[in-house]
Amino acid sequence: MIPASVRELWTKFWMRQAGLSHYGRFATRLATVFAPPYKARKHLRFYNPQGYISPKATIYHDHLKLGRHVFIGDDVTIFEGEDGGAVEIGDMANLWGQSLLETGRGGSITIGPDARVNTGVQLVSYVAPIIIGRDVGLSSYSLLYSYRHGMAAGKPYMELPLESNGPIIIEDHVWIGVGTIVTSGVRIGKHAIVAAGSVVTQDIPEGAIAMGVPAKVVKMRSDLSPDRAKLVARF
Repeated sequence: MIPASVRELWTKFWMRQAGLSHYGRFATRLATVFAPPYKARKHLRFYNPQGYISPKATIYHDHLKLGRHVFIGDDVTIFEGEDGGAVEIGDMANLWGQSLLETGRGGSITIGPDARVNTGVQLVSYVAPIIIGRDVGLSSYSLLYSYRHGMAAGKPYMELPLESNGPIIIEDHVWIGVGTIVTSGVRIGKHAIVAAGSVVTQDIPEGAIAMGVPAKVVKMRSDLSPDRAKLVARF
């Protein structure tokens, strides 16, 4: 039985050499030999200013910019397609398993500090950027696509140029529920909440609670009593 103190020294030693290079990825793999799985690895990011990047994450992007102490979990994919713009991940941001960040054809992705990109979230930015603010929570299996295929008659859709209504902008402290779809050209204002399963095709104002297909504002958070606000925060 290896003492806990020895296991901790091993982990710290290798995490201090971790990074995006081949050697850095190998060092991360060695650091996790004694580390527990999933969220129990969050503390590893504090051993290295670049944070923790799982050895099981797929990083294929020449314009990736990492803030301090980010967490990138197992099976996250960060992919650069043709003419893809930068992916910028802010300080202390979290990307959980099987999430996808993809840029191409001039698209870019910015994720603000303390943001949480949960399991299965897809951020796919072509033509127009996706901008995620500070302390935003993107719940599992949310889909944000900043483009769409053309629909003109007479040609297969794959032969038509990509189109966009503009960037997707999620302002600070927004909570997006499970399985929500956000389309191009949408801005969601600060402190807004979008219910699970919604399809957001129009702007949501600051402090609003929105739900439905398409999503519509049903209430403002400022209208809730303190007890009701706690209940809403759980959905």
